[in-house]
Amino acid sequence: MSFTSGSMRGGRNRKFKSEINVVPYIDVMMVLLVIFMVTAPMVNPSEIELPNAAKSTLPPTEYIRIDLKADASATVSVQGKKGGAKPGETVATRGELGKKLQTLVADNPDIAVMIAADKNIKYDEVIQAISEAKKLGISRVGLATK
Repeated sequence: MSFTSGSMRGGRNRKFKSEINVVPYIDVMMVLLVIFMVTAPMVNPSEIELPNAAKSTLPPTEYIRIDLKADASATVSVQGKKGGAKPGETVATRGELGKKLQTLVADNPDIAVMIAADKNIKYDEVIQAISEAKKLGISRVGLATK
């Protein structure tokens, strides 16, 4: 038996495949996907833990009280020991609230502001009132709580 050089090997050169086998990576990704799908309903993202507020050690002697109501109106009054609480002035819009605050701050620039809001009011309106007070240079702004 004589073998020729082309009968067994066929005279072809073998080329190595330089491809990455991605099947194991797909398996790992599927396992991770299943784990996340199982654990996602167990986490409740709607629960928010709010911090507790302690009472101020030294409340201000005189302050501006802003009562925000659900009908978008507000009552602004000056309260304190210098003659007790002055009657509040009701304003219809937030622009009028800013003007009223500006006149009160012009009289006493170091006065504090306390905001009391109705529980049915939008949170954005409280933030707008705080922002308005900060724009006027009031450094002490607090929120009234029960």
